[in-house]
Amino acid sequence: MISAKRFSAVVGALLLASLLGCAGTATTSGTGEYVDDTVVTSKVKAAIFNEPTLKSAEINVETFKGTVQLSGFVNSQSDIAKAVEVTRGVAGVTAVKNDMRLK
Repeated sequence: MISAKRFSAVVGALLLASLLGCAGTATTSGTGEYVDDTVVTSKVKAAIFNEPTLKSAEINVETFKGTVQLSGFVNSQSDIAKAVEVTRGVAGVTAVKNDMRLK
């Protein structure tokens, strides 16, 4: 009887530890958050690529917990504004950090 209680306690502790290992913190994302951020990044890149006035090769996109960071060098201020506008229109984007610079 005691060995069964010990076994269930060990299994419970391992289960709890494995679930906590997948949780995100303020500086790291959990497994599910990482997958969500990857999907958002892909959607933003596709939206920028489909915008004919923007050169998608010049704009870098990174996502962390729904906040999208745009960086790179573009030709005009209107390109910056358009990229931010397109990014805000993508589902899953909670905020946009603009680090793009003019050439």
